[in-house]
Amino acid sequence: MAQNVHISKLTLTDFRNYTRLSWRPGPGLTILTGPNGAGKTNVLEAVSLLAPGRGLRAAPLGRLAYQPPGGEGLRGGWGVAAELTVESPHGQEAITLATAVEEGQRRRQFRLDGEAVRSQADVADWFACVWQTPAMDRLCSEGAGGRRRFLDRLVVAHQPGHAREMAAHEQALAGRNRLLAAPPGTWDHDWLDALEASLSRHAVAATAARLAFLEAMAALPAPPSPPSSTRHAFPRSLLELSCPLAERLASMPALEVEEWMKATLRQNRQEDALRGYCGFGAHKAHFTLRDATTGRLGGEASSGQQKTMVLGTLLDHARLMAQVGPVRPVLLLDEPLLHLDALHREALMERLLEAGATALLTGTDRSTFAPLEGQAAFWGVETGAEGSPTLQRLPSLPTLGA
Repeated sequence: MAQNVHISKLTLTDFRNYTRLSWRPGPGLTILTGPNGAGKTNVLEAVSLLAPGRGLRAAPLGRLAYQPPGGEGLRGGWGVAAELTVESPHGQEAITLATAVEEGQRRRQFRLDGEAVRSQADVADWFACVWQTPAMDRLCSEGAGGRRRFLDRLVVAHQPGHAREMAAHEQALAGRNRLLAAPPGTWDHDWLDALEASLSRHAVAATAARLAFLEAMAALPAPPSPPSSTRHAFPRSLLELSCPLAERLASMPALEVEEWMKATLRQNRQEDALRGYCGFGAHKAHFTLRDATTGRLGGEASSGQQKTMVLGTLLDHARLMAQVGPVRPVLLLDEPLLHLDALHREALMERLLEAGATALLTGTDRSTFAPLEGQAAFWGVETGAEGSPTLQRLPSLPTLGA
């Protein structure tokens, strides 16, 4: 069983519109409510940056620093720190996790219990998160890159080493692209051979991890079915990966696929140089979601149906990780009830309570979360006296049945 992790304290320093925040959210479900622009999503983004990757907005690091009203005096550095409580069958363990960018630096650093972390991938053994944002409401019908990033976030939670493979893959890919940008007569073919060997090794490993995750999701049994009008509001989705590497891994040993990829990359050097990028590999895979009942591709569904497919996938992922993951990911759901009808809103909240996961949700209207009254912690996000937001614990309201 996976270890359960919750944030017992979150500290933001010069991050987005927060000059300073010290907040103790606690386990279970936490709802952040407040007007648009108050800073709700910024809290979720800060939490997402505690995990490997670029965070839920994929923003450049320099744009995350606090900027005073009026845009004068932009600060260059920022920090996010958390005290985590890790629960396992053997008891509880407290650890600290922090990430920061110092002024003038271009890379962010991680610290685990005060010690510098050699690789971001090492963090994934202790903390993971997955998220949904309003920008993902049409994930299935927009660019393939967004779907790949969505898939890889889920895979990293399942197999933390996937983050290391993808980082090494991107580094080798960038190195090859730089060499091929030079005139062909100046190419260092020995160096290209080495980069292509590295690129092939990491691409095959990353593809194998993606396929292993998809197999685990496909084998996940359906959730228990107590009487409920909302039980089938989130139908299962089939997750499919299409790329030459995945096709060959289905019938060939990984080492043979690596050799095939190296030979293909060498053969394609001239063509890739002309187009300015590598034309195939793990970075060009196509990931799709398909309704398991109707067979409809997500890209053919309405935006509301696409949202239910994404949310349903995250809920199934949470069930899977509770069984097999090193840690259960924290769910970050930004305006999850937006564009959902009443049935799907009720179903989502019911499934979140069943999952027992740590989840942070945002919304402008507290009343839409009424079914969670008494079962979730509600916090109001308001602009403070000096402009930086504050979080205030909201008193419980009577439930509908009270």
